Amino acid sequence: MSRVLLRGAQVITMTPDRPDAEQVDVLVDGETIAAVGGTVEAPDAEVVDFSGRILIPGLVNAHLHTWQTALRSVGADWTLMEYLTHMHGECVGHYTPADMHISNLAGALNQINCGTTTLGDWCHNALSPEHADAAVEGLVQAGIRAVFLHGTPYRSPEIPHPLAEIDRLLDGPVRDHALLTLGMALQGPQYSSVETAVADFRAGAERGLVVSMHQSGGEPSPGWEAVRDAGLFSPLTNVVHGIDLPDDWRKTLLEAGVTFTTTPENELGQGHGTPITGALLRLGAAPSLGTDIDTAVPGSVLTAARIALAHQRGLDHAHHRQTTGMHANTPSVTSKQALAWATVEGAKALGLADKVGRIEAGMQADMVAVDARALNLWPAHDPIATALHADIANIEAVMVAGTWRKRDHVLLASGLDEVKNQLRESGERLLHGIRAGGSPG
Repeated sequence: MSRVLLRGAQVITMTPDRPDAEQVDVLVDGETIAAVGGTVEAPDAEVVDFSGRILIPGLVNAHLHTWQTALRSVGADWTLMEYLTHMHGECVGHYTPADMHISNLAGALNQINCGTTTLGDWCHNALSPEHADAAVEGLVQAGIRAVFLHGTPYRSPEIPHPLAEIDRLLDGPVRDHALLTLGMALQGPQYSSVETAVADFRAGAERGLVVSMHQSGGEPSPGWEAVRDAGLFSPLTNVVHGIDLPDDWRKTLLEAGVTFTTTPENELGQGHGTPITGALLRLGAAPSLGTDIDTAVPGSVLTAARIALAHQRGLDHAHHRQTTGMHANTPSVTSKQALAWATVEGAKALGLADKVGRIEAGMQADMVAVDARALNLWPAHDPIATALHADIANIEAVMVAGTWRKRDHVLLASGLDEVKNQLRESGERLLHGIRAGGSPG
C-alpha cells in the first residue's frame, strides 16, 4: 500500500475537541488516515506540500437524483408541480440503461470535481435490473464513494418496494465494490399504504440498510404512526425535506435517531417550502445537505451550505428585529456549523459516520485541498470561512479512499470529451420525451 504525507496545509479536521483549524501533518496509508499530528515522521512516504492550502474532509452530498444529469438546467424555471409533471409524468419512461449509466458517470465526476467524495445517489428511476446495474456501474467508473439508494418511479401506495431487486443488488453488483453501499429509496409513509410502509421499513431494518424517503407535502399520514408504533424509526432512517412535519413529529423522529437532509436551493426555488434548518437547530439537531436535482440547480454542496447558512441567518435576523426592535449583536449560526452540515452530518445521514466526515486516524482517506492562494480567497484569515467560500476553481485536489481523483485543479478521469458527448446525446433524446408530453407507451 502507498503512503502519502500531506504537509503544510491548514487542516480542518471537524473532530470534536480539536482546534477549528491547525497546521498539522496528515499521513495516509493505503485507503485510511494513519496519523494526524504536528510533525509526522514517515520516511517511506511520498510528501505532498500543501502550503497555502486548506485541507477539509471530503464533502458529502447526501441527496442527489444523479440519473437526471443529462437534463441539466431544463427545469431551472419549473415549479415543483411542473417538475413532477414533466420529469416523472412524461420523461422517466424514456430512460434506457445507457442513459442511466452516462448520467451517473458524468454526475458523479462532477461531484468529485466540486469536492464531493461521498454521494447519496437517490436513484428512483431503476426501471429494470439493467437500469440499476447501469447506474451502479456509472458510480463505480467515476471512482466516488456512494450509497446507491435504489428506488423506482412512483408506484401505487399498495405496491411494496421490490425486495428481490434489493437482494440481487446486495448479492452482487453492490457487494463487489468497496466504495459502494446499498440503501433503499422508499416512497415512505407519506406515499404508501400503512401496510406497505411498515413492510418496507421492516425489510430495510432486517437487511441493515439506510432507508430514505421524501416528505414535503402535507401533514403526516397514518403510515407514520404505524412505522413509529412498530419501532422501525432508527439512525438508519433518513427523511429528505421534512418541511411539513410538525415539531412534535420531528422531535419524535430525532429521539429515534432519524436524520434529516435539506436541499435548500431547490426547496426554496421550486416551492417545497421553508428549509427546516432552524427547526432542527431549535431541537438540538442539524441537517445534512443535498443538491437534489441537476435539472434545476447546480451540484455544488458548498453552494448548498452557503444558501442554507444565509437563509437561516436571514430568518433569525428578521425574527430578532421583530421581537426586540433591534439588530442582533451575534450570528445565530456559524460557518463551522454549515461546514459540518456538508461533512459530519452528511456522513451520519448515509450511515457512514464511522468512515467519513472527519480527518482523523482510522477514518477513510477522503479529503479535499482548497487552494487558498487564489485571488478570490486570499488572504485566508479564517480557514473555515475560506473553505466554505470556495468554488469549483478553488478545489485543487480530491482524494477518495487514498486515491487521488483530482490533482492540480484537474479531474483525473479519462475520456471526458466522450463522456460529455454521450451526455449531450442522451439529454437531447430524453428532451423529446418531455416535449412529446407523455410516456413511451
